[in-house]
Amino acid sequence: MNKKTLLLGLFIVVVIAQLYVPAKMIWDKEEIIETGRLYKFQTEPIDPTDPFRGKYIVLRFSEDKFKVTDSTAWQTGERIYLSLKTGAKGYANIQSISKSPPSNKNDYLEAKVGYVDVFNGGQPTLTIEYPFDRYYMEESKAYEAELAFRDSRQINSTETYAVVIVKTGHSVLEDVMIGGRSIREVVKANRENEVSN
Repeated sequence: MNKKTLLLGLFIVVVIAQLYVPAKMIWDKEEIIETGRLYKFQTEPIDPTDPFRGKYIVLRFSEDKFKVTDSTAWQTGERIYLSLKTGAKGYANIQSISKSPPSNKNDYLEAKVGYVDVFNGGQPTLTIEYPFDRYYMEESKAYEAELAFRDSRQINSTETYAVVIVKTGHSVLEDVMIGGRSIREVVKANRENEVSN
């Protein structure tokens, strides 16, 4: 085998590997969307002083804390598994937290411990970091989307939530809803109103 043949073989292997990795990621997300379960995660207002970060809006969630009995058993940044259920108002609720994937067939989500709050005067509380705290959009629309999202929660308390598909620990953030409408539709309608006025 000459040097050119060896280099060509290595080049082909590298190209296949570079194509395989993104294709596998896309296929995995599509499989979650097709076979996973839909959950609505109610969102909270964003700090208005938090700077806009580019092509995405930052999401905070109502269900981002969970009381635990022993604060020393949990570490900041540790991987955790949240068993989910749908609450009375239709939003996702955390049923339990564990350090390993649940053995039962209930829906669960992989997340991280943000920090452990032991100074709240009561039971220790974990703050949860969800893997879907950013919603990416086209850059020209993202700033308007963030303003619409922030204003809907702070000015008129419109119901806002993230639509997330969950399957065996993995998740895909599908959309952000404002008053029952996709944030993309809200931005489009706001632009059309500005043009007509």
